[in-house]
Amino acid sequence: MSVKHAKPNFSQSQVAETVKRLFGLTASGISSLPSYDDQNVFIDPIEGGKYVLKIMNSEDSKNPALIEVQTHAMSFLHQNGLPAQTALPNISGQLMSLEEIDCGYGSQKYLVRLLTYLPGTTISKVPLTPQLLYETGKMAATMDTILQEMVHPHLAVLERENLIWSLSNLPLLEPYIHLFDGNPLEKVVKSVLYQYKISVTPKRCNFRKCLNHGDFNDLNVLVHPDGRDGHRISGILDFGDMHSGYYIHELAITIMYMMTEHPKPIEVGGPVIAGWESLLPLNEAEKDCLYVLVLSRFCQSIVLAHYSVSLHPENEEYLMITSKNGVHTLSQLWELGKEQVEKLWFQTAAQFSDKK
Repeated sequence: MSVKHAKPNFSQSQVAETVKRLFGLTASGISSLPSYDDQNVFIDPIEGGKYVLKIMNSEDSKNPALIEVQTHAMSFLHQNGLPAQTALPNISGQLMSLEEIDCGYGSQKYLVRLLTYLPGTTISKVPLTPQLLYETGKMAATMDTILQEMVHPHLAVLERENLIWSLSNLPLLEPYIHLFDGNPLEKVVKSVLYQYKISVTPKRCNFRKCLNHGDFNDLNVLVHPDGRDGHRISGILDFGDMHSGYYIHELAITIMYMMTEHPKPIEVGGPVIAGWESLLPLNEAEKDCLYVLVLSRFCQSIVLAHYSVSLHPENEEYLMITSKNGVHTLSQLWELGKEQVEKLWFQTAAQFSDKK
């Protein structure tokens, strides 16, 4: 959960000094990249190559074992052919370093890594064709299938029982609902929380477990032109919300974020489900809970964006990107109802699969 002053704010001179001291690189170009809780900086060194300096927020920096597992997961996916970033060792041979620096809030400690830079455009900036949505669903399923094979001595740190972004922990939103202050959306969010408790929680025992990326969103998926007037996925970013979860959670998260970028959000689910099920067909409990889980992710995004803006008003534009698009879509999905939405999603998915 965001904490005031936890987000790093290294100056350009602090970035340049850190990169030189830790990695022996002289930064000729430094530019800021978007980030929710951390600080991402594009580095163009005179020695060649392109990198991203990822500076973790001071709260997550207190858990180096978690960052170590996330870094290992990125490398593991890369070794298995997926387009994930990898961390470069510093001059001491370490993949991360704990740096104590004053960013204007007093001296704090931040974990720092230098990651490979993946070229491409965020999927948010290209047309979400049915084929690209299918590939997005398939990529999410592929990623979770590979992660399930990963071995690491500290995998237990991914349990993250209090991670507020985990779809297993939706009731953790309740203390923050007051931020809506009478907004009509408050009623919808409370209704979704109720549906989650009575329809999802009892069926969770039938969900298949896995390791979730946890934030497969429209700003964390990069694409490249495929040479046929379409796009292919060329990058998967930001493993900061990675945790032990369920396959169906990853699918719900993927559908929700792709909906925020589509002119007709209701049409997103079918192709994404078809892509996902080309690798991992859903069981009955997973199918039955998907609608409420997608709504649940909308609620997480909207509630936590409002909370984060209260802490970081200067970052409002970035923090509210998904929330602004999501408010209308959440209301639309809720009004259409579970039966109508599921019918459209699963019929479209079946038709899409038949064409393959």
